[in-house]
Amino acid sequence: MSTKLREPREIIREEPGMHRTIAEALKAGALTVPELAEQIGHPSEEVLFWVMGMRRYGLIVEVEDATDEGYFRYASLAQEATS
Repeated sequence: MSTKLREPREIIREEPGMHRTIAEALKAGALTVPELAEQIGHPSEEVLFWVMGMRRYGLIVEVEDATDEGYFRYASLAQEATS
């Protein structure tokens, strides 16, 4: 995995295509941004853009207090409805 960050414009352009990938990763339960990044194989910095977009559009929600490291866990609204 490259450590060079891409332009934000490139990352944001991929957001609609990443919704399904992130939703699939969240089916097993709530995850932090670093956990999501590891699961889907993308840098945390990029996953953060996508998660914040999904949160803004009401596709995912924060479900717990921050972890000891300061990260929030996110879940899809479909997952939250079944909990």
